[in-house]
Amino acid sequence: MRAGKWTRWPTREALSRIGVPRARMALDIALLGALSTWAVASAYASDVFRGWGAALPPLALLACAAAGVHYHVTTLAHRLLPSLAPIALFAAVGWGACLAEATVAAVVLWIGACVMSMERLPLAVALAVVAVMTPGFALMDDSDWGVGLTLASVSLGGYALRLDAEARGAGFRLLAQERAAREAEAVSAALAERARIAREIHDVLAHSLSAQLVHLEAARLQIERGPEGAFRDQILERVVAARGMAREGLAETRQALSALRGEMTPVEDYLRELAANDGARTEVSGERRQLAAEASQAVRRVAQEALTNVRKHAPGAEVHLVLTYLKDEVSLEIRDFGGGGGKAGDLTASGAGYGLLGMRERAELLGGTLEAGPEGKGFVVRLRVPA
Repeated sequence: MRAGKWTRWPTREALSRIGVPRARMALDIALLGALSTWAVASAYASDVFRGWGAALPPLALLACAAAGVHYHVTTLAHRLLPSLAPIALFAAVGWGACLAEATVAAVVLWIGACVMSMERLPLAVALAVVAVMTPGFALMDDSDWGVGLTLASVSLGGYALRLDAEARGAGFRLLAQERAAREAEAVSAALAERARIAREIHDVLAHSLSAQLVHLEAARLQIERGPEGAFRDQILERVVAARGMAREGLAETRQALSALRGEMTPVEDYLRELAANDGARTEVSGERRQLAAEASQAVRRVAQEALTNVRKHAPGAEVHLVLTYLKDEVSLEIRDFGGGGGKAGDLTASGAGYGLLGMRERAELLGGTLEAGPEGKGFVVRLRVPA
């Protein structure tokens, strides 16, 4: 046996009652009850505990029961000195019973202390406890063979319980490792599938949008070289708008691909880039931290939708984006101050735009809120989501 085995505690899984069959627990309780009853009955049979002294056996039983519970807790926490205190109480009560000639109660207590030590304490300490109990057993039996047989039986019994508990604990550790391995495999499979989907999107949609951008840019250049006129201007406006939509679609596709690959840029950087394209001002306050994917995506989508609405209904308006990190949530405010094209009240106070309605539903699913409506000469969108 290696030296470390003598000083090593049993594992927490072995010291806990996790996985112990109910039948085994019921049998243990029945055995403890029978031994306790036998010890108390033998104490009264000694004809020593009379009068006020008659209360001593049940009080001693309650003290030992409390010490046993304390012993379970302290050994589970691998605290040596607090664990030895209940063992000392068992030994002391046993010596008291021995002096009162309640020999059965004394032997039961000493055997219990030895078995508990061999089962739950480091082996070196447990054997020391058994050695300390030896004089008591020798007092009960004059035969050296009898004392040796008793000590050997008690030690082997406690050690057998220890081995059984350690085998159960090892089984639970292997089960936990297997579950962790399965979870890791599931995560790996999910990441691989997401990477495959990202490749498919990139190969099909991103390439298609890039080709559209090339063709739309070529069409714009050809139209600009053509004869001037109202018709040309209308066609050019449509082509430029389609080119902008294709560019935004390509940018969103790349964002989605980054999200699928787990490579999303920080939300602050995304908002600054998004705001810069529209000439908006961005402000970030609070202690910055990594947001959950759902919260980060909600912030991005709401900012994108709000700026799109500004372009539609208040083109040229001054826009402020304020991202605030709070204790348990993050808030985003997008405020425009009114512009020359279109009225600021084109969206009603309830957020009648279908895009904002979808963002409100997204926020509510995350346990957050989204408010949108006119304020002053402009329009304000406020998002709050747990993060």
